[in-house]
Amino acid sequence: MQKSNFKWQLINDSIIESDKKALTDFINTPNQRFTNGRKVREFEQKWSEWLGVKHSVFVNSGAMANYLMVALMKETKGFGEVIVPAIGWVSDISSLVNLGMKPVFVDVDISNFAMTLESIKNAVTEKTKGIVLCHILGFNAISEQIVDFAKENDLFLIEDCCESHGVTYKGKKAGTFGDVSNFSFYFGHHITTIEGGMVCTNDDELHELCRMYRSHGFTREASVETQQKYIKEYPDVNPLFTFAVPGFNMRSTELNAVLGIEQLKRLDYNIWRRQENLRVWVSCLDPIRYHVDFKEEGSSNFSLPIIVHDSDKELFNKICHLLDVDDIEYRIGTAGGGNQARQPYLSKCDYKIAEELTNANYVHDFGLYIGNHPELDTEEVINLCDKLNLL
Repeated sequence: MQKSNFKWQLINDSIIESDKKALTDFINTPNQRFTNGRKVREFEQKWSEWLGVKHSVFVNSGAMANYLMVALMKETKGFGEVIVPAIGWVSDISSLVNLGMKPVFVDVDISNFAMTLESIKNAVTEKTKGIVLCHILGFNAISEQIVDFAKENDLFLIEDCCESHGVTYKGKKAGTFGDVSNFSFYFGHHITTIEGGMVCTNDDELHELCRMYRSHGFTREASVETQQKYIKEYPDVNPLFTFAVPGFNMRSTELNAVLGIEQLKRLDYNIWRRQENLRVWVSCLDPIRYHVDFKEEGSSNFSLPIIVHDSDKELFNKICHLLDVDDIEYRIGTAGGGNQARQPYLSKCDYKIAEELTNANYVHDFGLYIGNHPELDTEEVINLCDKLNLL
């Protein structure tokens, strides 16, 4: 069983007294509706304003948000192949295979754990329907060239921002470039609703589809115009129980939304603190022994990566020992367990590897990360760097 209490955790408890008060005040207010209602809509609106998009749809997890986005892609593009980075989270891949799409793995750039335009281009076939861009560990993965390439080739562009709230590219937040994007509000992420996620888009049609898919496929989640269309086309079906798409139940609750509204007030400060921690981290680590050439601009890191140079397994093992002794929680593989193409769940799945996954394999074997949270003291970061440099 994995240890749960560390001196330096991946994430500290970010639920503070004001969050608890907001929750108890809501619970104690008479005649509240605790399932998907006005507080959910308020959180969606406030999140849209913060991010800079037209629409947001609150769901019960970031992973389920992955499933919603794939459902939208399949609804608009049909079945086919989807290009994905080998470094990512399992639900980026499981959502594809469980909904009948075929993941096509490409390698990543170690400086931001993201796919390059060249790798994407080389992986495209006549069967390609979309691209899943993952902003891993709070590093930016987007570029104008990738956005333009997706548009020129009629490819559905998904941005997974679950680890990267507040990442920017040329002054614009990640999650606003693709056809759709998702965020996670899991306990360990930039803000928390304990469990929860958000799907975001600027497309009115995708927003309407997303709302229906979130709630069983109900047409009552759609616009009045769409509801009337189905009433006319299906007069023998109860309008309150007309299901336009094969949807899910991915609704969250009012309580999760109340917590999200409170947490959102602190998000910008939390992002700034994380950015400062990363700046100190890469400036203090020994560049001869550790990879520090990360693309920091616009980052919003929820963790501090450690990648050794020269396949130095002895140094890597010493790092793990030091972290164990100093009671510092860490994860081997850099992100999501490392190279997803090496995970056992794929043994029964239809997938393709488009190129050698050299960098993904390297960070799988010689990379790890530790927690980066706003409460970290700069001296703590410097002291750990000093210890790592002496190994």
